[in-house]
Amino acid sequence: MSAEPVGAPGAKGPDPLMVVSTRGYALLLVLVAALGVPISAAAFGFLALVHEIQTLTYEDLPRALGFGSTPSWWPVPLLAAAGLLTGLAVRHLPGTGGHRPAEGAVHEGAPAASELPGVALAALASLGLGAVLGPEAPLIALGAGLAVHSVRLLKPGIEPGARAMIAAAGSFAAVSALLGSPLLGAFLLMEASGLAGMMLGVTLVPGLLASGIGSLVFVGLGSWTGLGTYSLALPQVPHASQPAVAEFGWAVVLGAAAALAGTGIRKLSLTLQGRVEQRGVVAAVVTGLAIGVLALLYVENTGRSASEVLYSGQDALGGLLAEDAAYTVGSLLLLIVCKALAYSASLSCLRGGPIFPSMFLGAAGGLALSHLPGLDATSGFAMGIGAMCVAMLKLPMTSVLLATLLLGSEGITVMPLVIVSVVVSYVLSLRLDRPSAAPHAAPA
Repeated sequence: MSAEPVGAPGAKGPDPLMVVSTRGYALLLVLVAALGVPISAAAFGFLALVHEIQTLTYEDLPRALGFGSTPSWWPVPLLAAAGLLTGLAVRHLPGTGGHRPAEGAVHEGAPAASELPGVALAALASLGLGAVLGPEAPLIALGAGLAVHSVRLLKPGIEPGARAMIAAAGSFAAVSALLGSPLLGAFLLMEASGLAGMMLGVTLVPGLLASGIGSLVFVGLGSWTGLGTYSLALPQVPHASQPAVAEFGWAVVLGAAAALAGTGIRKLSLTLQGRVEQRGVVAAVVTGLAIGVLALLYVENTGRSASEVLYSGQDALGGLLAEDAAYTVGSLLLLIVCKALAYSASLSCLRGGPIFPSMFLGAAGGLALSHLPGLDATSGFAMGIGAMCVAMLKLPMTSVLLATLLLGSEGITVMPLVIVSVVVSYVLSLRLDRPSAAPHAAPA
């Protein structure tokens, strides 16, 4: 089995029609379809384990110790433990626990086989104990690694071009249902990996096949186990009015605000990353303590749940929109400040992905602004998600789709506003990032 490697954009590469017509490409599709099932099942198991750890540590353990309800200070020791366990995994296991989330990348190719345990353990410690990060980056790495090393067991001499396609397909399968649609995962990986040119379709087809199969596996396992699909979804979306001139003005404001906030979060996380890495495990524990204190501060001042500050925010997005009327502007602003600082600290030394916390922060910011005249809650929610995602990820197409497909039919109504906010945030954040670069950033 062989497949031609994809050339750089603009370079003369292989003829896509010739590649698709080869026997090796057909065998590649069969292999990818076969691999999609176990990799998707493994991804489902990983998400289920993260959820069980969160429930055990945040709900079951306090009750077992006789507290009745979870004390407001409970996240402080949990996050200290997250810092300790993640710091030990980063320091002592191969692969430094996966990619550094402060540097924004979510796709760095397939990790070596020896690095997979470190990626999994660091992510479980971080995500399970309350880090303000999402599961997409570990799943992408684990899916790529499992796919490549499974194929190497069958065919040790696999060519680089085919290996790259199989790694991408493994990542597609792992995140197939996480973002609510296989198509969203496809756009995320397409933009993050920099695929372009005439060979784009040839390279994406195996991944799309794996993603479709993976989504079916997630749905089937969710129904069979009763655990759900762990997919991004909103239970109810308020009606959005047709965009007006005032809302386009708010789109510009939201885009600019998200670019400033995202740049600040990213630069703070990179600064903290350099200092934490110099001081090792102890600094990771202190960082975890700081995240826990931020959650405690929010609970004591608002009386709401610490989970709104902790974790990725994926499960809290629906409640944030549905219960918008229950939040005062002051509580939303405090939530944004505490979540943003906890997000920066988590990015600096814990392990996970940057997508879901950025969505939650953008949504909270949009809802806070919707208390002002000329902006309804659904439009502010959607524009905030898109603008903050692109400020953190630099993936404009993915950011627009995340903000609009999530809202169902209402997403079509607000799409023009989302596009404006995303473009403003993208251009401004690129200009704000120009003077500095991440010290350890890997090339796309």
